Amino acid sequence: MSLEQQNFLKKIKLAKLKIFFFQVLIIVLFLFIWEFLVNLGIISAFIYSSPSRIIKTINELIINNNFFIHIYTTLIEVLISFMLGISLGFIIALILYECKTLAKIVDPFLTMLNSLPKVALGPLIIIIFGANTKSIIIMALLINLIVSIITIYNGFQNTDEYRLKLFKTLNATKFQTLTHLVIPSSYQTIIASFKLCIAQTLIGVIMGEFLVSKQGIGYLIVYGKQVFNLNLVMTGIILLAFISYILYKLIVMLEKKLLKHI
Repeated sequence: MSLEQQNFLKKIKLAKLKIFFFQVLIIVLFLFIWEFLVNLGIISAFIYSSPSRIIKTINELIINNNFFIHIYTTLIEVLISFMLGISLGFIIALILYECKTLAKIVDPFLTMLNSLPKVALGPLIIIIFGANTKSIIIMALLINLIVSIITIYNGFQNTDEYRLKLFKTLNATKFQTLTHLVIPSSYQTIIASFKLCIAQTLIGVIMGEFLVSKQGIGYLIVYGKQVFNLNLVMTGIILLAFISYILYKLIVMLEKKLLKHI
């Protein structure tokens, strides 16, 4: 490796470290200012809690064996809903791509379903599937599935026309065109759908837990609101933000690995 290449790689690493440093700095400053304003009485500790109170609440949950079970419950629901949403979204997007007439027929319905507030269907979902984990997963699936279908289908639609004509000229079958051109050229769009889907899934799971759960982070937030323990509510919100960040980073790592092989 030449000296110029080494210097170039060092610059990239320094840029990444700089970005990471400022991200951490923003979080630390936010927590410090939050704690400082609460201690001065400028903002209400009862309503907004504080970082120290949140740490104390987490410690109490761990001591009472209530911390990890709630995180585990929410994560399992998110992962199941996410895998179902991505898998079904990919399959349906493929079907719509191959059946242009069907795609035109269902297009307005997909738009309509995407704009429909899914929480309005909550009572109906509970009646059909019962007040259990199944209802939470269905709620999340309703939210992430349409987004996955639309995003992945648009990726397939944006496949380079000249390459498609080239494959037709070479008498490639539909299966060969899909597996060697359409899907590989849509990797970035599919990964983008993963990012959207994981966020939508987390929203759907928490909405479902608000309605029917007896465990999970959504349940902690609802329970904290019912007993006016706003420290518990803020703890749930902070945990959701942390989980969302971790899940997003996992998708980014997957993206880097996949794009290396393109």
